Amino acid sequence: AQKSALKTDLKKFEAAVAGGNRSEADAAYKVAVKAVDQAASKGLLHKNAAARKKSQLAKKLNAAD
Repeated sequence: AQKSALKTDLKKFEAAVAGGNRSEADAAYKVAVKAVDQAASKGLLHKNAAARKKSQLAKKLNAAD
């Protein structure tokens, strides 16, 4: 269930970025980063994989400008 919730948060972020709504994307980014951090702390993701994912999210957010 935790992995599913993580995927859902990531998909919501992708949808917000695709939608072009900056404030919505910012909010979804915060939720997604928190979810990735929690997954890493629980051992769901390796910490380097989590760092890579957060970097990818930040790049997508910045490219959405």
